[in-house]
Amino acid sequence: MNAAAILGWSITLAQVLLVLAMACAAMRFIRGPRAQDRIIGLDTFYVNAMLVLLTLGIRSGATLYFEAALVIGMLGFVGTVALSKFLMRGEVIE
Repeated sequence: MNAAAILGWSITLAQVLLVLAMACAAMRFIRGPRAQDRIIGLDTFYVNAMLVLLTLGIRSGATLYFEAALVIGMLGFVGTVALSKFLMRGEVIE
C-alpha cells in the first residue's frame, strides 16, 4: 500500500466517523432535556460540520471548502456565545 491509498482510506474513515458524530449531536439537539443540552448539541454539530468540510477540502484540494469551514467556525462561535448569554441573562445585548 502506498501513502496516497492510506491517506484516502484515512480521510474516508474520518468522514464516516464525523457523520456519525453529527448524528449523535443532532439527536442531543433534538431530544435534549434542557436548553443547555441543546446548545451543546448545536455547538458539537457545527464543529463536526466544519471538520467534514475540512476533510472534503483535503480530499478535493479545493480552497472553497476551507473558506466555508472558516465561516462556519466564526458564525458558530458567535451563535454559541449569544445563545449562552441569552440563557444566563435573558438578553443578548446589554
